[in-house]
Amino acid sequence: MDIRLTSSAFTEGGTIPRKHTCDGADVSPPLEWDNVPEGAKSFALICDDPDAPMGTWVHWVLFNLPADTRSLPEAVPPDKELPSGARQGTNDFRKIGYGGPCPPPGKAHRYFFKLYALDTMLDLPAGSSKAQLLKAMEGHVLAEGQLMGKYGR
Repeated sequence: MDIRLTSSAFTEGGTIPRKHTCDGADVSPPLEWDNVPEGAKSFALICDDPDAPMGTWVHWVLFNLPADTRSLPEAVPPDKELPSGARQGTNDFRKIGYGGPCPPPGKAHRYFFKLYALDTMLDLPAGSSKAQLLKAMEGHVLAEGQLMGKYGR
């Protein structure tokens, strides 16, 4: 079963608006999801760019979103812990929270927002890396969904 992940800011395979990039306000896009499996205890979200020159670049790491969450608003603040109890990790810009697309000039890059439904809350501190999150999620993923947007300069 796949989670349906969508955004009111862009469609699957569409262009991510400038507002959500380093060329604009650099705020996270709004996200919504449904088709969540029973037994989900939390969600984790990773956004990365596999087209980056130095290999996959991590733009956002977020985990321990409560199981009843079905959306994230635009401009999630770059706080280690959100009011819901969710925690944000460190991106490849070495910052907490969302860091928008910022590709070098040339062909547009693809940005994958991947949402995971987990059967547990994770015992990970805020500021954890994508690698630490993936390791902690092993054996706990019930379902996943993704939304891909593009951005180029």
